[in-house]
Amino acid sequence: MRTATIERNTLETQITLSVNLDGQGEARLDTGVPFFEHMLDQIARHGMIDLDIKANGDTHIDDHHTVEDVGISLGQAIARAVGDKKGITRYGHAYVPLDEALSRVVIDLSGRPGLEFHCDFTREQIGTFETQLVMEFFQGFVNHAQATLHIDNIRGINAHHQAETIFKAFGRALRMALSADERMAGKMPSTKGSL
Repeated sequence: MRTATIERNTLETQITLSVNLDGQGEARLDTGVPFFEHMLDQIARHGMIDLDIKANGDTHIDDHHTVEDVGISLGQAIARAVGDKKGITRYGHAYVPLDEALSRVVIDLSGRPGLEFHCDFTREQIGTFETQLVMEFFQGFVNHAQATLHIDNIRGINAHHQAETIFKAFGRALRMALSADERMAGKMPSTKGSL
């Protein structure tokens, strides 16, 4: 089983996060940030990974530290659970639409952190959730998962739809990257000598 548990304790947050990369897409989430939990649930469902996240943060100030530190913890947990990365596809990509919105996410579990994030949110907040925190979450993730991540919201009018397509596409791209590399399992014919 590719599983890991991370505990992160700072002056601002106390987080326990467990991940099962071979799960059923189930999530148990308690972060104190409802919209963020809705987005994390999309990662679990579309990534077919199980997430168990308990976070106590300084949400009386704002949601920044909680969102960023959950991203950091998720990156650490995935890096630990995946181990030496032997036998995984490594690369993943997905396009996801939701009504008028469309996003593309491409990931490389490269061992090199890098984020290209391109989304002009149409609103600064979705409910009480600040849309700029979406990028903060993914920045924390890539820095600690040691992954290269390209996120492009191609179009969208509704900010909720923009965010949701990003998180769903991320889950699906991650699922592809974590899947078994069929070439390693001998299931794909060699391209050696072919045109």
